[in-house]
Amino acid sequence: MEIKVINKSKHPLPQYSTELSAGMDLRANIEEDIVLEPLQRALVRTGLYIELPEGYEAQIRPRSGLAINKGITVLNSPGTIDADYRGEICVILINLSEEKFVVKDGDRICQMIISRHERGEWVCVDSLKESDRGAGGFGHTGKK
Repeated sequence: MEIKVINKSKHPLPQYSTELSAGMDLRANIEEDIVLEPLQRALVRTGLYIELPEGYEAQIRPRSGLAINKGITVLNSPGTIDADYRGEICVILINLSEEKFVVKDGDRICQMIISRHERGEWVCVDSLKESDRGAGGFGHTGKK
């Protein structure tokens, strides 16, 4: 699938790291370092603008290495970029660690997955089909 892109960053286009990778790493495109103190969040620019085909979205997700090693994650994970959005891709990072974290220009800050999606159409009814689960929710299957 082709995705139209405008790259206003100082960095190469995102790419897949391996043949079977689902996500592409996005890089920070910033003029000066961003210092994230514990529990602080910041909007980080990428310099990328995309045009997705109809029926697709881009999902912005944390990088597992940053999450486990540094406590850095994407706050609205997964973030959604709709097919009709034409603005700059920006990422909300948050520092969930107890130490400050510095984002530098060119750092890989998140991953982006391109995903097909369907649009739902509401149908009002008086009842729903029964299921084994029923209304069981949060923790209904136990701890083990």
